[in-house]
Amino acid sequence: MTPRTFHIRTFGCQMNEHDSERLAGALVADGLVATDDMESADVVVFNTCCIRENADNKFYGHLGNLKTLRESRPDMQIAVGGCLAQMDKEKIQERAGHVDVVFGTHNLTNAPELLRRASAEGPLMEILDEPAPFGEPTAADQQMAALAAVRDLPYAAWVTIQMGCDNSCAYCIVPAVRGPEVSRPVDDLVAEVAELSRRGVTEVTLLGQNVNSYGRDITRRRPLFGDLLRAVGSVNGIRRVRFTSPHPKDLRPEVIAAMADTPEVCNHLHLPLQSGSDAMLTAMRRGYTADRYLDRLAAARAAVDDLAVTTDLIVGFPGETEDDFERTLEVAAEAEFDSAYTFVFSPRPGTRAAAMEDRFLAVEVTAERMERLRAVVERSALRKHAARVGRVEEVVVEGPSKRDPSVTTGRTGQNKLVHFATGEGRAVAGGSFARVSVTAAARHHLTGDLVEVTARPSHRVRIPVSAG
Repeated sequence: MTPRTFHIRTFGCQMNEHDSERLAGALVADGLVATDDMESADVVVFNTCCIRENADNKFYGHLGNLKTLRESRPDMQIAVGGCLAQMDKEKIQERAGHVDVVFGTHNLTNAPELLRRASAEGPLMEILDEPAPFGEPTAADQQMAALAAVRDLPYAAWVTIQMGCDNSCAYCIVPAVRGPEVSRPVDDLVAEVAELSRRGVTEVTLLGQNVNSYGRDITRRRPLFGDLLRAVGSVNGIRRVRFTSPHPKDLRPEVIAAMADTPEVCNHLHLPLQSGSDAMLTAMRRGYTADRYLDRLAAARAAVDDLAVTTDLIVGFPGETEDDFERTLEVAAEAEFDSAYTFVFSPRPGTRAAAMEDRFLAVEVTAERMERLRAVVERSALRKHAARVGRVEEVVVEGPSKRDPSVTTGRTGQNKLVHFATGEGRAVAGGSFARVSVTAAARHHLTGDLVEVTARPSHRVRIPVSAG
């Protein structure tokens, strides 16, 4: 009997992508086989995001496009999971009667069983509305933690260290859809990383909505993130440790010290600023001032050698004045970010900011401000990249460039993308470590030539899980 195939399309952040890997693991364990071809798949799963407006717009577009395909293939099943499913469950059913299963963020691993039930019973909606009690993971959370994920890059793995968020940022819906912070035990995480290393993984990224507060619910006193960085970095075979996202208000000296003292922790810090205006930071409920942000950034740069810093910035938060925005430009210029994710504010239903309609800015204003902000960010990015020309960088090889297969791509410890030539007829396997001489710089990448391959990979062949 030919096994059924599945295709997962992911929308949103790294947490969603990691959820998709674990969902793929559940489907593979249930006997399904992954495919890159969505139109031929027996099961199509959309793993959704309600944090970013573009992500949910893309999702609804893809979902609408599948209606005709579903009519021509009645045995095909469509499932929708993730944050948007948790928040918009009734809306999804109203707008898309061709969806078989809707499941939320707290019951990801139930997807195979729900698909089987839907085949027999018809469309199902399974949303666990109650988040875990503070400090106590649900059975579903524990099951997810133990699930063997199917990874897009077999040498690199995401490891979820906490679920939920205790902050109350005015623009963010995460606490409503993922619940309060629940940290996984340190020993469990170290054991998971050790098992990943045994499978050939050399790079792990620790995931949480606010990794800096990791463990506070366990100790009821102080966070344990600095301890966790050291423990994960000491796992044999792990060569790179990354993490995202930290919150500036919780960036403590012991975390900075752990970054500086643990060679495996990459010299890259993603530290979301959001705005350079104290008035906007207060309205956003961020819990720090611009000066406090810059002080902590300076402390990190002083302690961690050759630190690259990236950030998130929101343009056009309700009530943002020209003076507020000018302050953002000033702080961004002073911070000299290596790169930044810049977003135009979009109201997310259920957040405090969504109720500030009388203070929303005109589209023309936010568009003009966005261009000015990008100019500042890209200026510093190009300057940072140009300073690396002539250096020899260690990269982990990702594989051939999607745009030009004759060029190989890799990433440095600073998380900078490097396109490099390997020499005629010479291929370098993904997951290898190599030294590359940097010969040119652009705003978003470096260019170079291969010097030598220093380590070869030992991992399994990937099974595709596509991004939206």
